[in-house]
Amino acid sequence: MTLPLDGVLVADFSRVLAGPYATATLADLGARVIKVERPGAGDDTRSWGPPWTENSASYFESANRNKESVVLDLTDSADQVVARELALRADVIVENFRPGALDRFGLGYAQVSERNPGAVYCSITGFGSGAGAQLPGYDFLVQAVGGLMSITGDPDSAGGSPMKAGVALVDVLTAKDATVGILAGLHARDRTGRGQHVEVNLLTSLLAAMVNQASSYLTTGRPPGRLGNAHPSIAPYELLPCADAPIAIACGNDAQFRRLVTELGDESLAEDERFVTNAARVHHRAALASTLAKLLAEDTAASWVERISRAGVPAGKVGSIADGFALADTLGLDPLVDVGDGVPAQVRHPVSYSHTPITEYTAPPRLGQHSDAVRHWLQKEKKS
Repeated sequence: MTLPLDGVLVADFSRVLAGPYATATLADLGARVIKVERPGAGDDTRSWGPPWTENSASYFESANRNKESVVLDLTDSADQVVARELALRADVIVENFRPGALDRFGLGYAQVSERNPGAVYCSITGFGSGAGAQLPGYDFLVQAVGGLMSITGDPDSAGGSPMKAGVALVDVLTAKDATVGILAGLHARDRTGRGQHVEVNLLTSLLAAMVNQASSYLTTGRPPGRLGNAHPSIAPYELLPCADAPIAIACGNDAQFRRLVTELGDESLAEDERFVTNAARVHHRAALASTLAKLLAEDTAASWVERISRAGVPAGKVGSIADGFALADTLGLDPLVDVGDGVPAQVRHPVSYSHTPITEYTAPPRLGQHSDAVRHWLQKEKKS
């Protein structure tokens, strides 16, 4: 069955996570992705272990399935010819070099688009191609300077400190923005016949992804602070302790709150002026949390989750990643796929398609695995 991007050729000059994760998504969707890697070392993440697989680091393999790997030394004139030929054939070029760096090799946007005007050329940077062009773009750094760490972690009053997310979240968000931009560029090309330069950067992707927290600052002029696991605009929407362990309770409206306190055994709380509306509950957050904790202390986390969920209130225990996969499997979401070649199972493409389902995946490539085949293909029908 034909996949959505069948026939699209992607020249992938990116490395680490944001670029490779975007191109892996395109590959999942059926695009042919040729990944250009440095001789000897390849993508930086090939050495980012442990843990390791038989092929590489598991970090590398998380973002590079369904691709072909070709080794090219961009400082070598002969390899530059190969790289340029690949770019001239490509529908999509993805790169995350520092702005202007690829111009030295004849691979900049202006150089490629002059001979390949239909190309959608995606550049991924840390801080844009203007005043921030020379700033290094690392996820952890952007989480710090972009404000995400300032709203993540326990509040100062609880002895907390700023905290990064437990995954390279900014890279992942930027990869998804890049994918959206590339697909939009391809759609526009279908109408106009012209490609374009699509630019994304980690800082802007982060600012856009902070949605309500960013809007809160723009509305009030006051940067929000850290609330730990609490929500700045909803209560109760946090971890609360039970007799043996905490549970997550997420009351999104007054009706859910009434059902919650009824199940907890004190329906009168729904009429308490401190708690009768969400706004009131947010204002009296500390008193509410203390009151609910006393009621929850009467039973175990597992028991409360079962009872509260049955009452129609979102609740759950804090699980591990293993628990997350187990839950998805129990719900029939089929979270894992086999990519073959002795590689451990991977997380499946997160979107399901009724008419163009993704049914096969290939293992992340070994360094230079496809070099000979790609070089032969490019030489066989060299583009003028």
